[in-house]
Amino acid sequence: MALNKIWVVVDRANDKVAPASLELLTKARELAGTVEAITWGDAAALAADAGSHGATTIHTVGDLGSGLPGPAVAAAMAAQIAAGSGPDAVFVPQSYDGRDIAGRLSAKTDRPVLTNIVGLEEGDGGLISEHAIFGGTEVLKARFTGSAPGIFVVRAKSFAAEPAAAGPAAVATMEVPELGTSGGAIVLSSHVEELEGPKLDEAAVVVSGGRGLGEAGGYKLIEDLAKLLKGAAGASRAIVDAGWVPYSHQVGQTGKTVKPTVYIACGISGATQHMVGMKNSKNIIAINKDQEAPIFSIADLGIVGDVHKVLPKLIEALQQRG
Repeated sequence: MALNKIWVVVDRANDKVAPASLELLTKARELAGTVEAITWGDAAALAADAGSHGATTIHTVGDLGSGLPGPAVAAAMAAQIAAGSGPDAVFVPQSYDGRDIAGRLSAKTDRPVLTNIVGLEEGDGGLISEHAIFGGTEVLKARFTGSAPGIFVVRAKSFAAEPAAAGPAAVATMEVPELGTSGGAIVLSSHVEELEGPKLDEAAVVVSGGRGLGEAGGYKLIEDLAKLLKGAAGASRAIVDAGWVPYSHQVGQTGKTVKPTVYIACGISGATQHMVGMKNSKNIIAINKDQEAPIFSIADLGIVGDVHKVLPKLIEALQQRG
């Protein structure tokens, strides 16, 4: 039996609904009769996308100025729950703001949080969540046994974002109670990473490099191939920890989860920490000189060879094609 109502925290990406929130809205509309979105700032700009992915209403706590979303959003939701008008479940994207909101809401409502979720299904009188454990080699299932709402923090790329034929969500204001000292923190400045091409977690093609590149300078092969394929450049944790590339490039359990059409792993052995972040890619190509490398166990196409010989030839062939 479908749940009555689910709230979805809508994270923002340049005044648009973040992809991870669109995924959660899509999943919520499969599970509940009513889906409502919760956000901050100007909700009118998000109403069309939120509505087309399942939300009937998008609530905003208003303009926060330079304040953090966590205190205001959590306090507003907690007040509604205390008043008896809360949902059966709250879905939260596993982003920085999402985790902050979930933690604060948990403390204010005295309810636990289920995190690192990679799947959700109905069963046993409620929602059953799936969690990748042991580096993604096993899946654990869990459910809440206490009073509603359950708070579910979900990893990106766990579901597909699929719009339906629906109009924009109605825009409403959710009142924020007095925040006290918790509302005193402000953002003094923020850094936006400069990008050439698509974002790593949104790209249709991802080319990732690992320690098999030999040195930091070898990563240029990864960037050149990604650019030719109009994709994004990724990396294993090993070369991020070595300081060859920024953390923002890391794919894996402690980095970004990607689900592109094509994933090319270059010089990556295939530690479980890395594979859990990319194994659901539609097509996986692995290039490694070690034919026993674990990455070949999940590859659709495996090339046993030195990346320093294979990649230049591939780049040359693509350049000749124009």
